[in-house]
Amino acid sequence: MTGAPSQFHDDTAVRRVDGGWEASIHPRWNVGNNPNGGYLLAVAVRAMAGDAGGFDPITVTAHYLSPPAEGTVEIRTQVVKPGRSFVTVMAEVIQGGRERVRVLGAFGDLAARRGPTRVSARPPDIPPPDDCVSLLDLTLQSGRPVPEVLNRFDIRLPPDSPWGRPGEGDPFEITGWIRFKDGTEPSAEAAVLFADAFPPTLLGAVDAGWVPTLELTVHVRGRPAPGWLLGTFQTRVLVDGLMEEDGELWDSEGRPVALSRQLAMVLSR
Repeated sequence: MTGAPSQFHDDTAVRRVDGGWEASIHPRWNVGNNPNGGYLLAVAVRAMAGDAGGFDPITVTAHYLSPPAEGTVEIRTQVVKPGRSFVTVMAEVIQGGRERVRVLGAFGDLAARRGPTRVSARPPDIPPPDDCVSLLDLTLQSGRPVPEVLNRFDIRLPPDSPWGRPGEGDPFEITGWIRFKDGTEPSAEAAVLFADAFPPTLLGAVDAGWVPTLELTVHVRGRPAPGWLLGTFQTRVLVDGLMEEDGELWDSEGRPVALSRQLAMVLSR
């Protein structure tokens, strides 16, 4: 992180209270009137990591039950299984007496991991960020409303990106560079948010007004190096308004730092 204040760090902060944790949900991370799912997961992960001794998120899965509003939420956590390598924690995000998000995750020390390594996947081959185009500019030019959360990031797509206009039979996909607009460097916790920071793969290609996430799983594979992350997300199956989205995040050193999958619902305008 730079010396400047970090909106991500401030807006995902959690506080110890009797029976668990407390946090404030900020509208800076909204899509329309609702908080971004990756942002909500990152808030829960901060509390869960507190119960896991400050370990990194290794795998986290969130089920979104109903969106919370701006304001205070309660986060009830439970250590399901302590351990030296992994600590499994469950969390419930509650507001107004209703459970809004339920999360289960395993936490560990990514820097201490050792073992066999073989990566056959490769990062996407796209132009460097300075030769790409701003997603915010593209959104403004299209006349679409700009989600408030988009103002938190610097996202850049290749000039020839197929996003929003796939060919017949091609998967929906979006690939591009991403970083925090305020200069905050990426972290393992931020990777959870970045996995849900790009717009839906099918936006612009399918008449959709809102694409809320039902379930999101993120596997964090390493602490990102400083600099840009490279994200690529693809949807191959859209059936009866339900779509899956598989994602990869690569850091500035070309290492895979997170994999994700989510199930989302496509709602018409």
